[in-house]
Amino acid sequence: MDELDVEIVRLLQTDARQSNRELARKLGIAPSTCLERVRTLTRRGVLRGYHADVSLPALNRGVQAFVSVKLRVPSRPFIDAFKDFASRLPEVLSVFVISGDDDFLLHVAVQDLEHLHAVLVDRLSKRREVAGFRTSVIFQQVRNTVLDRLDAPAPAP
Repeated sequence: MDELDVEIVRLLQTDARQSNRELARKLGIAPSTCLERVRTLTRRGVLRGYHADVSLPALNRGVQAFVSVKLRVPSRPFIDAFKDFASRLPEVLSVFVISGDDDFLLHVAVQDLEHLHAVLVDRLSKRREVAGFRTSVIFQQVRNTVLDRLDAPAPAP
């Protein structure tokens, strides 16, 4: 990625709804050049989509938690089956397959603690492949929605 690509990504992270013409104006390039650059970034997988930032409390999902899940047997068939199951739960926002003592980290959002308890007891604990889980309620979240220094090299070991 050159400097222009980095600036395109930075501007789109700030406001993905701006028109190609507006983006080109901010960059000081022709709209056709801007459009081709954005298309190339999309083809290369740098830009994967444009998303609305939704307020979870406004959707009656004000309680969030991380649920660490340990499987009885962490083999590929069990990992794949649990990953498929968890990703279909409407309360689950993200499923992470992780290393360490646990096998999964689930980010869930529900309306209240009673619903969180129901997800844990009525859904997770009934799965035979689940050996156990730990839950951490999220009190506050700070999200960095703009990746700065996209052109910075990785730190030396």
